[in-house]
Amino acid sequence: MTDTVAPEPTPEQAVLFARVRRMMLIAGMTSALAVAVVLTAVGYRLYRGEGSPVALTDTTASLPKGARIVSTGVAGDRLVVTLDTAGVTEIRTFDARTLKPAGTLKFASEP
Repeated sequence: MTDTVAPEPTPEQAVLFARVRRMMLIAGMTSALAVAVVLTAVGYRLYRGEGSPVALTDTTASLPKGARIVSTGVAGDRLVVTLDTAGVTEIRTFDARTLKPAGTLKFASEP
């Protein structure tokens, strides 16, 4: 078996090799930093505290006289209740965590 012997690089080649090694080191460190940032962000989102858990409470919401609930639903962190009051449609939204009113939207027909 014969071993191949690599010739010594010329000074220009040595400078080029050093530059390539430096660029590879910078690229590797940048990639490692990017992966660390992504893993940190994912870990933060998975394990961050959402605050204290909401205590279960009984809440009574009063409706206008003669109103009836047409539908209910959840949209994000809101509870949505659709009411029909004497032919007028009304949508009320509540915060799903605290059950406090968040807004009201009324629909009426034009005369």
